[in-house]
Amino acid sequence: MANHDQIVVATKNAGKLREFQKLFAPKQIAVSSLKDYPQVGEIAENGLTFEENATLKAKAVAQLTNLPVLADDSGLEVDALNGRPGIFSARYAGDHDDAANNAKLLSELAGVPMEKRTATFHTTLVLMKPEGEKLVVDGELKGQILLVPRGENGFGYDPLFWVAAKQKSLAEMTPEEKNAISHRGRASQKLLTEFDEWW
Repeated sequence: MANHDQIVVATKNAGKLREFQKLFAPKQIAVSSLKDYPQVGEIAENGLTFEENATLKAKAVAQLTNLPVLADDSGLEVDALNGRPGIFSARYAGDHDDAANNAKLLSELAGVPMEKRTATFHTTLVLMKPEGEKLVVDGELKGQILLVPRGENGFGYDPLFWVAAKQKSLAEMTPEEKNAISHRGRASQKLLTEFDEWW
C-alpha cells in the first residue's frame, strides 16, 4: 500500500484506533496503530503541554515508520483541582489504569459539591508527515465530575464525566453520540476541515 493512503495513529488504545478508523474511512485512508509497529518502543511524554506531548509522539513514530502519524494528547482538567490531572491524566494513579485513576479522582474530589465539580476534557491532535510538516488542532468538552461512575461505554474518565446538555455521562452514550460532541470528536472534525489541504 502506498504511503499516501495510510496513517499511523500513535496509540495502542483500541477504542481510540476505532474512532480514528471511522473518521478517515470516507477518505479511503487506512489507519493502523502502534500495535502494528512493535519496533516503536516507549515514547517519553515529557512535554509540559498537550501539544508538546502529542508532537513528541508524532515525531518519534513518523521517523520510525516513515509514514504520516496522528498523535493525540488528551486530558481531564478539573477546576477544583487547579486543572489537574491535565497532561498526567492517563498516569494519574498508575500507568493507564482507568479504575485506579477514577478512584483517585473521586477521592480527591470527596466533599466537593456537584456545582463545583466543573471540568474540561481537552484534546490536542498533531498530524505529522515524515518530513516534519505538522497540523495541530484542539477540541474541548465542558462537563462535571459525577459522584459515582455511570455507564459502561467509553474508556478512561468517561463514566465520571457528566454532560448536562445530554443528561448523560460520556460512558452512557453510544460511540456515535460521544463522537458527535466529545473533545476528540470536535478536534477530529476540525482536523477533517483542514486535512485535505494539508494532505
